[in-house]
Amino acid sequence: MLTIKRVPTLLSNYQEDVLEGNVIGCGRKCLGKCCIPVSMLPLYAFKNDDNEPIENDSHTLPEEECQISFLNNLLLGLWEERMSQGLFRYDVTTCESKVIPGKYGFIAQLNEGRHLKKRPTEFCIDKVLQLFDENKFNFTKVGQEEVLFRFEPSTDYKPHYFSGMRVDSGISPSIVAINVSPIEYGHVLLIPRVLDCLPQRIDHHSFAIALHFAREVADPFFRVGYNSLGAFATINHLHFQAYYLSVPFPVEKAPIRKILARKGLGGALVIVSKLLNYPVRGFAFEGGNGSTVRDLSDAVVNSCISLQNKNIPFNILIAQCGKKIFLFPQCYAEKQALGVVDQGLLDTQMNPAVWEISGHIVLKRTKDYNDASEEYAWKLLSEVSLSEERFEEVKGYVSEAADLQETVEDKSINPEKEIPDSPGPQVASHVPPDCLVLH
Repeated sequence: MLTIKRVPTLLSNYQEDVLEGNVIGCGRKCLGKCCIPVSMLPLYAFKNDDNEPIENDSHTLPEEECQISFLNNLLLGLWEERMSQGLFRYDVTTCESKVIPGKYGFIAQLNEGRHLKKRPTEFCIDKVLQLFDENKFNFTKVGQEEVLFRFEPSTDYKPHYFSGMRVDSGISPSIVAINVSPIEYGHVLLIPRVLDCLPQRIDHHSFAIALHFAREVADPFFRVGYNSLGAFATINHLHFQAYYLSVPFPVEKAPIRKILARKGLGGALVIVSKLLNYPVRGFAFEGGNGSTVRDLSDAVVNSCISLQNKNIPFNILIAQCGKKIFLFPQCYAEKQALGVVDQGLLDTQMNPAVWEISGHIVLKRTKDYNDASEEYAWKLLSEVSLSEERFEEVKGYVSEAADLQETVEDKSINPEKEIPDSPGPQVASHVPPDCLVLH
């Protein structure tokens, strides 16, 4: 059961900090550490148990309802508060969205504000691993009023919430902040150890925080995403993105076929499948019988570290409350550099990052939005995909890095079958009606 610990005096100090416009970092070489002793932030301490079975469906347990609904309400309530304060660069709730007719149900959004006001990329796009540059924009320069709360592991394997907590000197907090250029309702950034100024690269500790974030929110409409450098990350400071979308992502409905597995005493600990009949070739990681959060996390992270070291850009989608993780190696930036991308697609100025690859396509021009079709979405996303030959090569890297063995492929799965409707709910009750996607 979640415990809520309110500290009125600290909370009032935090509110004063917000009114005075104090920032997390001062932007100088101290990288914010001189500013932290006076900073106050709410703290959500998550249940930190990497040995918990991955198949635990905790959000269906009556005794856990308080925990799950509280974190959902906390995130959404604070996000809406920031929206009422005018902290976003545009009102994302006014952006038109629709499900494109067809069996996949690709989602199109017209978002002209993001195109005009989003921060430009400030680093080269041909290297996945680059050093952090304090002279470029980074999250130590974010205003404290944009930060919703700290997200840290608890010390007793139980979740807790503190409405105001001093950020001690010498501690680099992991924070959840609004994305001021949102794609969807509730769009936030998860920034692990923000003051350590980590570059945009996957590591075991930070990815575990992101996976716990998805599990603690425990809402199938809430997904967590990651873009590597070279795969349309725009800021070289380690961060994940997350938001609510009230319909299934097309990639969540795509058929898959098991290709790799890691065995344990009780059977398969981790199962890796490949996407079938989907425009972007990718992997789906899932836990097997008896697997733990750490088993799944380590398999994904070891795979990503291998791709990073081989300079292969990739995107990650954490879906189904952390139970299924999609990994997409991609080559769009490379194709752009070689001049082999169709000019019509380049004219759309669409950046195929994790959300687009997963089937939520953000368009900048009214014409593209009005003309969007399933054929158009397929053609656009196909440009991101590795060739079959290259994908098999990457499969070898993943297999070696994550200690996986090839399995006998189930040929009974027909990749040409009609994509089924998602078995999950079709309307998110906690999302305002004007934020729902039109069918």
